[in-house]
Amino acid sequence: MNTVEKSIVVNVPVRTAYDQWTQFEEFPQFMEGIEKVRQEGDSHTHWHANIAGQEVQWDADITEQTPDQRVSWRSTSGAHNAGTVSFQSQGADQTNVTLRLEYEPEGFFQTVGSALGFVDNRVEGDLERFKTFIESRGQETGAWRGEIHGSQVEDKG
Repeated sequence: MNTVEKSIVVNVPVRTAYDQWTQFEEFPQFMEGIEKVRQEGDSHTHWHANIAGQEVQWDADITEQTPDQRVSWRSTSGAHNAGTVSFQSQGADQTNVTLRLEYEPEGFFQTVGSALGFVDNRVEGDLERFKTFIESRGQETGAWRGEIHGSQVEDKG
């Protein structure tokens, strides 16, 4: 199992950064290689991506979601991946966003790419693009303020 952890400070309030991260279908706008994300209920997503030149798909469940604090997930199909993105206020208009990703590369090209640091670079680039995306907008494209803890979902509207 490989792990990468990267952080970035974005110049928006913690609520804005968190709310934008809950808009999974917007991820292709700032995540390299992600072609489509479909939200299938409060705690389930379906992903289409191009990784190392290969088209891949997988499903993931959100295992924890606490407004303005964290979102955690794990894949339920495809190559194993899991992670947490956490949000920490750095004052009124700044938020530290930390992404921790655990993944198991599949196949020769993904394994070599991982060994060469491609995943680290991609995660860092994704966070930089998220920063540009949210700062240029100044506001989130939507929000979901519910909570998820394991299989318990509480939709707070």
